Amino acid sequence: MTRLAFPKSVSALVAGADSLLVIAPKRLFDDGSFLEVLPEELMRLALDLASDTKPGALGATASTLTGAKPRKLGIGVLADEGSRYNTPSRAGGIAKVVGAARLNRGGRPAILIALDDERHALPALNAIARTCPLYSARKQSPSPSTLRVLAIGPDELPIAFGPEARATAQVAREMARLVDMPPTDMNPKAFQAEAWRLLAGVTGVKKRQITGDALLRAGLGGIHAVGRTALEAPRMLVATYVPRQRSKRRVALVGKGVTYDTGGLSIKSKTGMPGMKCDMGGAAAVLGAFLVLAKHGCPHELSLVICLAENAIGPSAYKPDDILRMHSGLTVEINNTDAEGRLLLADGVSYAVRQLGADIVIDAATLTGAQLIATGLAHAAVVTSDEELERALVEAGRASGDLVHPLPFAPELYQREFKSPVADMRNSVANRMNAQASCAAQFIYAHVADTDARWGHVDMAGPAFPKDRATGFGVALLAETVRRL
Repeated sequence: MTRLAFPKSVSALVAGADSLLVIAPKRLFDDGSFLEVLPEELMRLALDLASDTKPGALGATASTLTGAKPRKLGIGVLADEGSRYNTPSRAGGIAKVVGAARLNRGGRPAILIALDDERHALPALNAIARTCPLYSARKQSPSPSTLRVLAIGPDELPIAFGPEARATAQVAREMARLVDMPPTDMNPKAFQAEAWRLLAGVTGVKKRQITGDALLRAGLGGIHAVGRTALEAPRMLVATYVPRQRSKRRVALVGKGVTYDTGGLSIKSKTGMPGMKCDMGGAAAVLGAFLVLAKHGCPHELSLVICLAENAIGPSAYKPDDILRMHSGLTVEINNTDAEGRLLLADGVSYAVRQLGADIVIDAATLTGAQLIATGLAHAAVVTSDEELERALVEAGRASGDLVHPLPFAPELYQREFKSPVADMRNSVANRMNAQASCAAQFIYAHVADTDARWGHVDMAGPAFPKDRATGFGVALLAETVRRL
C-alpha cells in the first residue's frame, strides 16, 4: 500500500528518495527556470530528457538512471493546452504520466509537479492519488511505500495542499477500495459497516438505516424488490449533517449501491457480468463527498441517502411483469430486471425530497452503458432539471478534474418511452435508440417531478470504472459542486 506524504520543501522532497518524477507542461520544461529548484545535476538531466520528449495530446514520460541519489529520474511532459471540454489542470495527463512511471511499486518515490495555476492543486493531487489504489488480494502485495508529493507554482514556490484537497484525495482512494473489493465481501451489510465506520465521530452527523421488510413499511418498494432475494437484505442508509450556522438550503446526495448486478432474471451474459462489482460506484461517490464535506464544514444542511441492494437471482426475485409501488406513489411495471438502479434511485430521490426536505437533490450512479457511448470514459453524463445546477456541476468538474458533460433534459420527449398499459410507467424504454442515458435519468426524475426540488443526475459508468480498477470518481466532483451551490 502506498501512503501519501507532503514535504514542505524541494530539499525535503529529494532527501532519501530513490526515484523522482518531475511533471510540468512542455513550455515550462522549454523555459527550464522552474528546474533550478533541483540540485544542478538533476536539473541538467531533466532538461536533457525533456529536450527529446514530445508530450503528444495527453503527456509523455522519459527516465534515466542518475548514478547518484535519487537513483532514477523521470519526467512527465504535459501538453501545454487542451480542448475546452477538458480540465485546464490537465488531470488526465497527470494521471497518465504518473501511472506510466509506476511509482507504486515500493521504494521511496517522490513527485515534483509544477502548476501554472494554484487552483490546480486539488485536481493534480486527486489525479496522482488515483494511480495508487489501496485494495489488493495478492499473496505478495507490493511493499508498503510512501509517495512524497510537492507542488510548486508559477513563482516556483511550494504550493501547500490544503486539508480539503488532502482529504478529498485520500477519501477518493478509500471509495475506490470499496468498489474494488469482491462482491461477496462488499455486500449491502458490509457496505453499511464501512460507511458507519468512516462516519463515526464526525461532528454534526446523525445516521440511521432502513433494512429488509422495513423498506416496504417505509414505502420503498423499489429498493426492496431489487434486493429481496439476496443473502444480505437490501437497505437504505441515511445520514444528515447540520452546520453550526443554520442554512436555508437543504442538499441531498443520493447514491446507487448495487453491490453486485447479475441482471436479475433478465440475466446478463457471461461477458456482461464480470466487473459488475462496480455498480455501487455512485454510492461510494456520495459517501465520500458527504464525508469530506461534513469533516471540513459544509455551508448547507446536507443529507446522504445510499440505496443498497444486490441484484441477485433466487425464488423470491422480482420478475418481469411485476408491478411495484414506489415511494413517490407511482406504480412501475417491470419489463427489465436489469434496469434496477433507477428503481433504487427513484425511491432514494423521492425519500430525500419528501421525507428529508431536500430542495436540491443530486443522485450519482453507474447507471447505463449508454453513458459511455454518449460521453465516454473521461466525462460522466449530467442530466438536470435546473440550468444553474447543470452549470455548477460542469464547472465543478473542470475545477476538480472529475469531468462531466450535460445531456438533454426533455421530459416531453422521453417520458413516453416508459408507457405501460397497466401501471403508471414501465422501468425500461420502448425504443433503445432514443437517448437511453437521458431516458434512464428521466425515469428517476419522474418520481420528483411533482415537487419543487431542483434535481440533478450524474451517470458515471465510464469514469468510475474505466477498465479493471475503480477510480474514486465523483468524490471531488460532488464535494466541489455542493460548495458552489
